[in-house]
Amino acid sequence: MIALGCDHGGYELKQEIMAWLDKNHLEYKDYGCFSTEAVDYPVYSRLVGHAVADGECEKGILICGTGIGISIAANKIKGVRAALCSDCFSAEATRLHNDANILAMGARVLGAGLAVKIVDTFLNTPFSGDERHKRRISLIEG
Repeated sequence: MIALGCDHGGYELKQEIMAWLDKNHLEYKDYGCFSTEAVDYPVYSRLVGHAVADGECEKGILICGTGIGISIAANKIKGVRAALCSDCFSAEATRLHNDANILAMGARVLGAGLAVKIVDTFLNTPFSGDERHKRRISLIEG
């Protein structure tokens, strides 16, 4: 299960991502927001972050205007490793090396076509499991 969340700036891109997830028969839970009316992104970071950290969802996707604020807020939650990605290489590398469990994106930075490719890369790249990466993740989690 994938947890989805956004603020008003990410609402339209979230709709594109949900259509892609539906087309690919991938289960998700939408934690909001549910319109383009202005909201506070930390609310949705917490909802998605806790869903992932608590094991309700395996991975998460968060979207705001730049992806910056929503990723900073998500990373305040113990057990969350949110990565802001604007290209497929970063999405692949953060899964392989960091075992990132939340993808953050900026709707004002990316077009829908590239965003969908980034989501596909993030969701379909496994963690490498290399000992050096496990060690580094344990150092991050303290």
